Amino acid sequence: MNSFSHKPVMVKEVLHWLNPKENGVYVDCTLGAGGHSKALLEKAKGKIRVIGIDQDEQALRVAKENLDVYEERISFVKGNFKDISLILNRYKIRDVDGILYDLGISSLQLSNPERGFSFRYNSFLDMRIDQGQELTAAKLINEGSCKELEDIFFKFGEERWARRIAEFIVKQRQAHPLETTKELVDVIRKAIPGEVRRKRKLHFATKVFQALRIAVNQELNNLTISLKEAVEALGKKGRICVISYHSLEDRIVKKEFKQEEKEEKLTILTKKVIKPSREEIKVNFRARSAKLRVAERVGAFN
Repeated sequence: MNSFSHKPVMVKEVLHWLNPKENGVYVDCTLGAGGHSKALLEKAKGKIRVIGIDQDEQALRVAKENLDVYEERISFVKGNFKDISLILNRYKIRDVDGILYDLGISSLQLSNPERGFSFRYNSFLDMRIDQGQELTAAKLINEGSCKELEDIFFKFGEERWARRIAEFIVKQRQAHPLETTKELVDVIRKAIPGEVRRKRKLHFATKVFQALRIAVNQELNNLTISLKEAVEALGKKGRICVISYHSLEDRIVKKEFKQEEKEEKLTILTKKVIKPSREEIKVNFRARSAKLRVAERVGAFN
């Protein structure tokens, strides 16, 4: 298997804020292809321990290959970051020095036509990060009620035409189930008026696909749970870095950080959200919407 080539987002900023120290323990909650973990290990000259978590078996396989030089310093964990405390308990780790989240979908997943995350490829409507789970986007589209679909599109995609799209889906699936990305895109195209579609900066199906992915993988709920557990896992002066890519994720992170600061558990280090440099965006288009927030644990409160 050839290594998947990718550019991790805001690496310089992550290294600055996490500042890996010798013998420290760091958790990469969204390991992906291992780009951020590799950067941390390189900066620390391999003298740290990394717990790399990912739900996606394909990502873990790629990460293992990309990080083979550091195989003795990193543990590869197939799991959901909402279970961070259980995972750390499994390794008998009481507290950690740093925790990183790089949220959303990875380029590894988007570029694989078989995964159904992108409307650019015609494939089965899958969208599962964890291929072992039962719920797929196709199942959600074909079995969800009109109101349920409308709520998903509006809440998770902030789609103004959520109701009309949901109604068109329900009508179309009465003739035959919607099972491919192309079939879904065709329905969305019919539901959104042409004038509206043409004025949009993003592809007209972007918001619906984002909403479905979030719903299938329960991303926002899992993030809320995980952030609370992550704070408890931090040792004194331990830091948590979160890179998000849309307002729904960023809102959760901002709210949780403020709540933990109010409870005197965290100190927010980034009073204003940090965005990637223009130079990075030029060479890595995925970074264009990235937002980084960082907080530090005030003291021991286990």
